[in-house]
Amino acid sequence: MRRLVSELYIRDNCHPFKATVLVWIQLPMWIFMSVALRNFSTGAAHAEAGFSVQEQLATGGVLWFPDLTSLDSTWILPISIGVINLLIVEIFALQKIGMSRFQMYVTYFVRAVSVLMIPVAATVPSSIVLYWLCSSFMGLSQNLLLRSPRFRQLCRIPLTKGDSETPYKDLFAAFYAKFISRK
Repeated sequence: MRRLVSELYIRDNCHPFKATVLVWIQLPMWIFMSVALRNFSTGAAHAEAGFSVQEQLATGGVLWFPDLTSLDSTWILPISIGVINLLIVEIFALQKIGMSRFQMYVTYFVRAVSVLMIPVAATVPSSIVLYWLCSSFMGLSQNLLLRSPRFRQLCRIPLTKGDSETPYKDLFAAFYAKFISRK
């Protein structure tokens, strides 16, 4: 059996380690960027001449958060992070038909982490929360874009048996059936 699995890895060029490489790069980068933004926001990083990075962040906000070094008192950014992360989890969960018990536990854990990110995001400077929001939004965008048959064809990503010709309709129908049409 091991020999057969090894031959399949070689034939299809799909070793499981390749799926984890992104996590080994992306997670440390996310942590380092968050720590760097925290240091910039709190003034722990000093500039040689001119305005410090903290002063630039204090005047570089937009809309309801003009000061990126302070907390978001409206909670719009923290709640947005929670909602986007939950959307990502739910999109993943809706595509899985028969999840194992372990997969269900992992899904519940990630849902809990998504909700717990809201109060955590409310206690850190807006610069960090804005970075987290942009990162989550890019993840959601990639998730949705890679479902598009036209985009997959344009990028020469081969379709699989489980791919749909109408992925967005199917996703909306599954979302509607799971959350809205409950009786």
